[in-house]
Amino acid sequence: MSASLKAMARERLAAIDAAGRRRRRRVITGGHGVALAADDAACINFCNNDYLGLATDPRLADALATAAGRVGTGSAASQMVTGHNAEHAGLEADLADWLGREAALVFSTGYAANLGAITSLVGKADHVIADARNHASLIDGTRLSGAAKHIYAHADLADAETRLAGVAGQPGHRLLVTDSVFSMDGYTAPLAGLAEHARAHDAWLLVDDAHGLGLFGPGGAGRVAEAGLDSARVPVLTGTLGKSVGAAGAFVAGDADVIELILQQARSLIFSTAMPPAVAAAARRGVELSRAADDRRAHVHGLIARFRTRLAQASVPLAASDSPIQPVVVGEEAAALDLSARLAERGYLVGAIRPPTVAPGTSRLRVTLTAAHTPEQVDGLCEALVAAWQQTPAARQAS
Repeated sequence: MSASLKAMARERLAAIDAAGRRRRRRVITGGHGVALAADDAACINFCNNDYLGLATDPRLADALATAAGRVGTGSAASQMVTGHNAEHAGLEADLADWLGREAALVFSTGYAANLGAITSLVGKADHVIADARNHASLIDGTRLSGAAKHIYAHADLADAETRLAGVAGQPGHRLLVTDSVFSMDGYTAPLAGLAEHARAHDAWLLVDDAHGLGLFGPGGAGRVAEAGLDSARVPVLTGTLGKSVGAAGAFVAGDADVIELILQQARSLIFSTAMPPAVAAAARRGVELSRAADDRRAHVHGLIARFRTRLAQASVPLAASDSPIQPVVVGEEAAALDLSARLAERGYLVGAIRPPTVAPGTSRLRVTLTAAHTPEQVDGLCEALVAAWQQTPAARQAS
């Protein structure tokens, strides 16, 4: 007789505990700038993705509340039934205009957008060529599509071209898939080079610009726009509305026929209740503010330079990132957890990232800087981080 479900769950949880990898959620009160840790101590939050500080902006809250008063709090149906509200349509038009695409399609989450896009465009007879460190949603979309997977070394243009050339003569379509800014490393894919290789080998390029949107490019249109890549070079552009835009949801943007095909075939959209129209209204306000947020972008990039300079002076190793994502690679899981706890004791909330999110031996702190932070807060974090780092095994070995 098979074990009960509860017994199986306990057995697997025990294995997770034995490996020291049980993950726990924090209960956060207030906004994103100040959080309450498990011991109810107030901490400055340096581990959220609200890069432009818009998630607590009263203008977005007002847009959401006003729309909710008019159309309610839920969409009540799939987009393909009666869930597609005028706010959704307006948001899609706003996104297409911002990104320089003919059309955009809104999803409830970034995960659903990437699954929907990939599975709509390729299938079992096709090929996906993908970066080794792509986001889980891109990985799972590829798996679900049934297409043959060809993984190239992370951000390695030569290896990407080799993989593309290897399938160039085979039947089926070819889809090259990458993040723009990698969420755990902070640095950017060689987008222009990937676009050239994709064109040379008759492949389509899909870029997830979730962590570039709002921060880079003209009007904050993202890393793809910064690289000057139009829809002919990047025919499938995805991104989220829950980071720099300060709301929730996600999108796929491209030529109108491509977007219509995804609308007709994306199961993650067709069989999901649409995002609440009030959230779409908040996202529209967030898009408007993001486009005009040159001062906030300048502030964030100033904080990035400040943070990197101060840690370099103290010989704390950093990845080569010019984005708000600034990883401090510690190595062992226990050391990363200890470093995170030491920072929390001093009032700074910074998450420890461990396997399976990152490779074994590369556990890290993932510091994120936002427009809501002040220079003084960043200086305080740097002071606390340097003091805590000096107690880690990695620092002792280096000395």
